[in-house]
Amino acid sequence: MEFSERLDALQQRVAAAKADVQAAATESRAQIGKRIDQAQGDLDRAVKDAQQQAEQAADQARSKWAQFRADAATKMEDTKAKIDKRNRQMDAKMAAREAEWAGADAADAIDFAEWAVDNAELAILDAIDARAYADERAKAAGS
Repeated sequence: MEFSERLDALQQRVAAAKADVQAAATESRAQIGKRIDQAQGDLDRAVKDAQQQAEQAADQARSKWAQFRADAATKMEDTKAKIDKRNRQMDAKMAAREAEWAGADAADAIDFAEWAVDNAELAILDAIDARAYADERAKAAGS
């Protein structure tokens, strides 16, 4: 498994997400709504993939990661529901509070992403170390 390639792909996804967020900041609500619908569709596909992986996962670690993704999808569905609710509300004070909550949710999501990257790095280093140890043991056994 090539971890560098996966990390490069992750980095590209983060850059694309950043560009989308920056572009959305200057768009109309209708355009932002289209972006949200697209992101929801992408997430729905990821949820289906995660559910399939969870069903196929033989060990607990794989199903734990699949569950993380499924939980993230549920969080996104909750966020979409909040967006729909917000669109129906006209009270300015409530809209300001909703904006603060949405900002806090976004900050939490970034914190989770940072944790996920740190955890992925540790898992990758552990996998590399395990491979090095296995190779070392195999070499010693062959001597």
